[in-house]
Parts: sequence; C-alpha cells; structure tokens
Amino acid sequence: MTTLETYPITVGNVTRHVPLVETLPGMRIPLIEFLGDTELVEEAARLLKERVPEEAEMLFSLECSPVPLVHRLAQLTELPYVVARKRRRAYMEDPLIQEVPSLTLGASDTLWLDRRWAERIMNRKVALVMDVVSSGGTMKALDRLVQRAGGKVVGRLAVFQQGKREFDGEVDYLYEIPIL
Repeated sequence: MTTLETYPITVGNVTRHVPLVETLPGMRIPLIEFLGDTELVEEAARLLKERVPEEAEMLFSLECSPVPLVHRLAQLTELPYVVARKRRRAYMEDPLIQEVPSLTLGASDTLWLDRRWAERIMNRKVALVMDVVSSGGTMKALDRLVQRAGGKVVGRLAVFQQGKREFDGEVDYLYEIPIL
C-alpha cells in the first residue's frame, strides 16, 4: 500500500493536509476541494467577505468546487450569486458559451451561462469568486462572460493563488500555494 503524499494548507484557523496530484507529467499540485468541508468553507468565506468590493451587487462563480464557497459568501454579504455551468443543460435557453484554456490541468473547458441567468447579471456590478486561481484562464473566462452578459466586473477574489498567472487582471487572493 502506497502512502498518499500530502501538502499542508491553512485558511485562517483551519489546517488541512490535502493530496498532491500529478496533473501533467512532472507537475504536481495540492488538490484543494471545498465540497463537503464546511469548516474550510466557513473560514474561507469569512475571510473573503472583507475583500468583497463595497460596490459589488452580485457574486459570480462556476460549478463545482467553488459553489459552497460562493454560496456561503453570498449568505454573509447578503448578495445574490450566479454560477456558470461546465456543460450544457437541456433546459438552457440561448446560453452564452465561453471557452476556457486550462494550463494547469492540461485540458480546455467550456463554460455555459443560461440566458435567464445572464439577464440577472445585466447592468450589475459583479465580483468573481474562485477557490483557486492558477493560470487565470478560468477567471478570464468568467470575466468575459460577465462582460458579454452586460455586467461590469468590480472585483476578482480567490482563496488561493497557485503558480504564475497569465491573466492580466488583478486578483485579490488570501494565500499562495505552489505548483510542485
């Protein structure tokens, strides 16, 4: 039986030893998942709350791992939130589609935003929320979706910054983690 190699992360008063996973040959990253970890979500949302721009009228993120984080942050800030999907759903009407190059995971992705959700973003000031920002490709795609929906990005928030970003926009993050 092999021992799983881990990496320690700390968010406020919460420490976890997360698995190191190889995403590309010779590239390992700490795998941070907020799904199912209410203590980690609560602490991260509490810390991010102070960084949400005052002018923000809405939060925007994507499925899957950041959902509990953006949900709890929405509760703490009393702001509504919208989530982009990673695949088309049968019920979507005239969705906005945005390609996402992912350098860290070695595969591209596509984000889908139902027209009905896009209309909620129109003319709103939006803060983007992510769990981890690496290359910045996903953050850039979220930014582009907000613009295409007629909203204005007023903040970009993340719990972790991992490696070197290729994204030009400013990201307000809590902690740095390495690509090993």
